[in-house]
Amino acid sequence: MPEGHTVHRIARQLSQDLMGRRLTVTSPQGRFAAGAARISGQVMVSADAVGKQLFCTFESGDVLRVHLGLYGAWDFHGSLTPLTPGGFAAGSMGAPRLRRAVRMGEDEREGPADEGGLVAFPPHPVGQVRVRLASDATVADLRGPSACEVLDPGAAAAAIERLGPDPASTDDLTAAGEVVVDRLTSRNVAVGQLLMDQTVVAGIGNIYRAELLFRARLDPHTPGRRVPREVARALWDDWAVLLADGIERGYILTREDLSAAQREDSVTDTTLRHWVYHRAGLPCLVSGTPVVVEEMAGRKLYWCPTCQV
Repeated sequence: MPEGHTVHRIARQLSQDLMGRRLTVTSPQGRFAAGAARISGQVMVSADAVGKQLFCTFESGDVLRVHLGLYGAWDFHGSLTPLTPGGFAAGSMGAPRLRRAVRMGEDEREGPADEGGLVAFPPHPVGQVRVRLASDATVADLRGPSACEVLDPGAAAAAIERLGPDPASTDDLTAAGEVVVDRLTSRNVAVGQLLMDQTVVAGIGNIYRAELLFRARLDPHTPGRRVPREVARALWDDWAVLLADGIERGYILTREDLSAAQREDSVTDTTLRHWVYHRAGLPCLVSGTPVVVEEMAGRKLYWCPTCQV
């Protein structure tokens, strides 16, 4: 499932290339025809991410809410602005589907080109495209989301209110952190489960959960009520740092022990990126104890039984 950093990058791409433009909105698949017709012909005035959800606001006040879920992704075509100076403009962001010629990150790929090296524009929709947002220069195609709906301003605000704090969507990290600490330490639920609860803190997925808990040396089975407030606060502070880094990089890098050369290699070598995630049965990079994998909150949890006590 795409995690918070990916959705923030999608919001940035949409903001740079489609915000402020009058868009033609269609549903090539047909499943979102009524919603598409409601916002088609309007100017997109903002594109914002909160946790794993995207909120695109149009001039009427209507808001397109998208949750990618496990399988959703956005494909981009036409004129695209690199998200970082001198960087690339990803052709796709979200759940990986096709292995393209260049792997940009765990959830970003370059777009395909024709035999002459040029991408035809506008491209014909391929496959099950739920929503197409199109200007005269840029197209964004949405596939496979778990949620896609048009909300009025009140309903959109209510959807955001139900989410926990997101470090990249708040102007007051201290106040937002106190909310997370209160919610985390007031429940008798395993902290490894609470970190995946989007009403507690928004944006954390399977990779960030495993890595945050390892970096905190915290047993994922510890009930939230037994987590000291200072430890809960440290989790929030670390999440804020890792999320900001992931938004800039386009992929999740949690190891601080890498050399400069290894950090460069981590762009393409995914085995260098994480302390415990996807390392089931391999020696912990700190203790040498085999990394354990188990089910928690419906997802695989990776952790070290020696370091996380």
